[in-house]
Amino acid sequence: MIVNENVFHHDMKEESKFARLKEYGELIAAILSGILILIGWAIQLNQENSPAAVFFFITAFLIGGYAKAKEGIEETLAEKKLNVELLMVFAAIGSGFIGYWIEGAILIFIFALSGALETFTLNKSQRELTSLMELQPEEALLVSDGKEVRVHVSSLEIGDLVAVKPGERIPTDGEILSGLTSIDQSAITGESIPVEKKTEDTVFAGTVNINGSIIMKVTKNSDETLFQKIIKLVQSAQSESSPSQQFIEKFEGTYVKGVLLAVALMMVLPHYLLGWSFSESFYRAMVLMVVASPCALVASITPATLSAISNGARNGLLFKGGVHLERLSRLKVIAFDKTGTLTKGEPVVTDVKISEHANESDFYTAVLSIEKQSNHPLAKAIVSYIQKEFPSIHPHTLSVQEKSGFGVSADWKGELWSIGKPVIENDENSDMTAFGLEKSHEGKTIVYVKNESGIAGVLSLQDVLRPEAVQAIADLKKEGIHTVMLTGDNHATAHAIAKEAKVDQFIAECLPDDKVNQVKSLKEKYGHAAMIGDGINDAPALAAASVGIAMGEGTDVALETADVVLMKNELTKLKKAIEVSKKMDRIVKQNIIFSMSVIALLICSNFLQVLDLPLGVIGHEGSTILVILNGLRLLR
Repeated sequence: MIVNENVFHHDMKEESKFARLKEYGELIAAILSGILILIGWAIQLNQENSPAAVFFFITAFLIGGYAKAKEGIEETLAEKKLNVELLMVFAAIGSGFIGYWIEGAILIFIFALSGALETFTLNKSQRELTSLMELQPEEALLVSDGKEVRVHVSSLEIGDLVAVKPGERIPTDGEILSGLTSIDQSAITGESIPVEKKTEDTVFAGTVNINGSIIMKVTKNSDETLFQKIIKLVQSAQSESSPSQQFIEKFEGTYVKGVLLAVALMMVLPHYLLGWSFSESFYRAMVLMVVASPCALVASITPATLSAISNGARNGLLFKGGVHLERLSRLKVIAFDKTGTLTKGEPVVTDVKISEHANESDFYTAVLSIEKQSNHPLAKAIVSYIQKEFPSIHPHTLSVQEKSGFGVSADWKGELWSIGKPVIENDENSDMTAFGLEKSHEGKTIVYVKNESGIAGVLSLQDVLRPEAVQAIADLKKEGIHTVMLTGDNHATAHAIAKEAKVDQFIAECLPDDKVNQVKSLKEKYGHAAMIGDGINDAPALAAASVGIAMGEGTDVALETADVVLMKNELTKLKKAIEVSKKMDRIVKQNIIFSMSVIALLICSNFLQVLDLPLGVIGHEGSTILVILNGLRLLR
């Protein structure tokens, strides 16, 4: 079973490569079709009914229409029902059959271009899963008979012992048997600050061991880990069809059947019922095929979508498709990840209190000298703070040792200085411990500095709010959008950040599947819900949301999974994104109503025999041009 899973992962990666080649192929075919149409049109300007021009138009037919014609035929055979792809091909062939090759070729070109964009969107989920799988560790250091052997993760079994060195990723879910360390769990829980782990603590696959060697016992098979659950959640969420998509698919079949039935009836009934000649009936049927084709409907959406996407790109917004823009305009609630989204994603020193018995210069010099030699994120934050606030203080070279249960220590001026957790026994520095407890209740991480006289000082650190976060939340509230913060952090930390950001609601201690469930609950309550995040752990929730929004500096998985990307990490751009989406929604509705009205008018005029093919072409293509121009207003 495990071997089959590895084969599946390999096949997924290969299929992803093939899907990308298919995308490029369809786009190139559409562009080449357009170039051939321009060449044929230029020839026809100089020589009407030129065989050379017809040759170029037919070639544009074949190149641009091949992919969609093949797709339409295969889908029809498989599902036993007609589709828009076939109707577009029939309409193009019908226009050519009565001598209007350029009209048919343009019809094919527009449909081929929209088809290439559709293929890009549909293949997105494949790339997301591939990106996730590339982050999963492939090897583990198996401990057997006192020896360490590198093995493939898939060969691990429950109960095996695995060694994990500093800097390595945890290969599978398990329990620590020996060793102390800090684990960066941001990939799973989104916590910005590493979590200290000791014997009997649980560790997750894909998380990073920072500073200590550990021996762990495997508790789950490689295909049952929390990391694998994330992959399955993304896959499941992406496969769910939206109600609007299901409606469009149903409408598509009905529309095609209705048009083809009307064309067939037009070929026969007017001759017998109205006394038309067979040639007139056939001519009117071909005109109907052309004017009833959904060319204008396609043009109603695609140019407006492309214009909105271009507008967004100029404003630091990446939209991955029109359907996401449409949903964005209907949002009633947005769920925010905390770490790296509402906050900067890295701890900073917010408060410092130095004991009366400690010399300030000695305190900062000792702390800087000790922490300078550590790669721990908290140590880096403390070093950065001291170097910025006290540039005249320089670190000294000290012999630093790890002190079990407290942190790190070193001799400074004949005294033992320790930095880390408090070890308090009848401590006389009650004001220092009270300060630490106060800051801890505010959701901050506390670091104690101790020398031989007792607690010399206390530093509190916190992942601070982005400067623009409060304004972004306020803007969304003005739009009537409910705001929710989802985080893997504890309740105290979540409460502090939620209060500062002024979000309407927060939910703490969320694992990836918890975030998915919360997003689904919000969708049930509000109809349309967005999720904005930046980490691997946010990917399932991004996929489950009506609209997934990623921070531009987030992980590759989040960027791949999301429907919208804030390229410059500016939360205030959310308001702009919603404004663009609402404007696009209005324009698309205008275009659809107009194009359907024109089609209805042309069909009626054709039936009343007051519309000749040239006027039908002018009306049909004219309406197409008008809706395109209306859509291009979004470029402003």
